[in-house]
Amino acid sequence: MPKMKTKSSVKKRFKVSATGKIIAGQAGKRHGMIKRTTKFIRDARGTTTLSKADEQILMPMMPYAKKKK
Repeated sequence: MPKMKTKSSVKKRFKVSATGKIIAGQAGKRHGMIKRTTKFIRDARGTTTLSKADEQILMPMMPYAKKKK
């Protein structure tokens, strides 16, 4: 059986934490920051973990990511 390929766009944008959750950068911070509230900018720092529904969409795209049971 040939090796399965990881989706290139997914490996650039996401990573799996030690507990098996998918970590992603915060959305909405590329441009237009002048119209955003200070609270939004503050809350959108760093990274965030994805919801269960989003994880189910992404896991088939990363076949070798270790998912904790």
